[in-house]
Amino acid sequence: QVQLLESEGGLVQAGGSLRVTCAASGRTFSSNTVGWFRQAPGKRREFVAAISWNGGSTRYADSVKGRFTISRDNAKNTVYLQLSSLKPEDTGVYYCAASPFSVLTVVAGGYNNWGQGTQVTVSS
Repeated sequence: QVQLLESEGGLVQAGGSLRVTCAASGRTFSSNTVGWFRQAPGKRREFVAAISWNGGSTRYADSVKGRFTISRDNAKNTVYLQLSSLKPEDTGVYYCAASPFSVLTVVAGGYNNWGQGTQVTVSS
């Protein structure tokens, strides 16, 4: 079983940028689709972005398209999420998750291995 660990998030002003990482340990996740989800207080967990095993395909939620970029470095067993042009509504706990499927699913149920999450707060 691979363990996923997100880097520390942070507090950022609106319009700012932040990068969060997801590092795998225990075993490689280089063959897995990896996704990022987020959950704001009182709201359901929502899909943010996903990347295929080799980085060749990506998928984004409409709300973050053009502002966030997902990438990966399989040699480092790490997936990155670059958050730019941040808005207060981007605030939430960000989770990375690994999927056993090759499809870049937006459904949380399609992922079977989750990190603990990291808080990202965007101030207005």
